Amino acid sequence: MWQALYQELNPRGLQIVTVALDTGGAEVARPWIEAAKPEHPSLIDQAHLVDELFGIVNVPSGVWIDEDGTIVRPPETAHPAQPNYQNQQIPPGASEREVAQISAVRKLRTDAEAYVAALREWVDRGSASRFALAPEDVLRRSRPRPAGEAQAAAHFELGQHLHRMNRVDDAIHHFQEAYRLQPDNWTYKRQAWQLLEPGQNAMEVYGSDWLTDVQKIGAENYYPPVDW
Repeated sequence: MWQALYQELNPRGLQIVTVALDTGGAEVARPWIEAAKPEHPSLIDQAHLVDELFGIVNVPSGVWIDEDGTIVRPPETAHPAQPNYQNQQIPPGASEREVAQISAVRKLRTDAEAYVAALREWVDRGSASRFALAPEDVLRRSRPRPAGEAQAAAHFELGQHLHRMNRVDDAIHHFQEAYRLQPDNWTYKRQAWQLLEPGQNAMEVYGSDWLTDVQKIGAENYYPPVDW
């Protein structure tokens, strides 16, 4: 989807860079990148530095940076095309949990049309675009980082390091702390769940999983609406 937008807007001056946030690195992310056949830079952030530095807590998120290297829109929900969430079908014989998961997915709300329209205007008008924010507005919209979130980032980094050393139980402890200290960070949760060993259950290890947490906040709140 980003590739199609790149082909449209790159001749008009937009450079798109996509970044996969995955501790598993190329082994996990490469098949998805190769399937997309991107012509734009498509990177793999094994250390999760991008989400740490920019304050990204869910994907897909987009950051707009102008030709001078200045952020003109901080991280926000970014879909390059409208996902087909509402048309997800419940297969015959689906379990109660599968029904609940598909029902939650159907309630996810995004507005790719508005996002792409704003992006096109920014490409055409640059700093004159009404969607290019002043520095003080970027700061106002950027996530603050209280001590708890800084500690969560440290625990998450330790968890990744220990997992790479095959110290799985120690890694889980630090992922649990990151989860506790910053419960709205979906990149931490998703990565911790993905790194579980075969047979391990996220509910048993972390006391939650995607469906449980989405039901708590309401699926319609999973992707915060973009403030235009």
